[in-house]
Amino acid sequence: LSDRIRVMYDNISKFIADNFSKDLVEWILGEREEFTQLEPKELQLAPIRADSVILLKSKEKIVHIEFQTLPKKEIPLRMVDYYLRLYRVYTEKDIYQVVIYLTKTQSPLAWQTKCELPQLKHEYHVIRLWEVPTEELLKSKGLLPFAVLSKTDNPEKVLERVAQEIEKVRDEEEKSNLAAASGVLAGLVLDKITINKLLREEIMKESVIYQEIYATGETKGRREGEIKGRREGEIKGRREGEANLVIRL
Repeated sequence: LSDRIRVMYDNISKFIADNFSKDLVEWILGEREEFTQLEPKELQLAPIRADSVILLKSKEKIVHIEFQTLPKKEIPLRMVDYYLRLYRVYTEKDIYQVVIYLTKTQSPLAWQTKCELPQLKHEYHVIRLWEVPTEELLKSKGLLPFAVLSKTDNPEKVLERVAQEIEKVRDEEEKSNLAAASGVLAGLVLDKITINKLLREEIMKESVIYQEIYATGETKGRREGEIKGRREGEIKGRREGEANLVIRL
């Protein structure tokens, strides 16, 4: 995945963690508890690069959630690494780890729930969204963006239902953020025309998430343009230098 797409999923994950941690934790753990977001820097070690990581902290628990579009071989070892970092700082808390896979795949890696080393065995949990019943993700506002990736043969119909639920949200900022998050994730299974038909684009554009993604894309585009311009200038300079050398010879 490109850096821009990674940023999109990072932003969506952080938005859900900041605004709907109760919905997220209740779905994962089956219990409702007050959690606050924990920044990786609080582990007092260099953060591990991951697509989308959420760390939530309560009085008794630490919940480590990792979102992945597709499985990677390094995930099991990464879960061990995070567990040890967390345990080193929060020895008195229970640590619950889960990997949530967004995109349907047949890779056996998506079913892997443990890391086995010569003298170490570590287990964690896995949720494959395409196996989750749609109704389960339509019960809470914070889970609506994931519903289109659930167990369904008709993601377009599901997104239509998601749009209907989002329209019921009274807070305009919350509504726009949910629409933007749902639209981005829907891009994994639906085309842009269908998404814009079901989710009003003017609402999504009001979203902080949408604006951050757009701004990041613009910045990245400018940087790529500058790099390309410098490279073309260097190539042109070398060619002119070679031409001058040939003339002198």
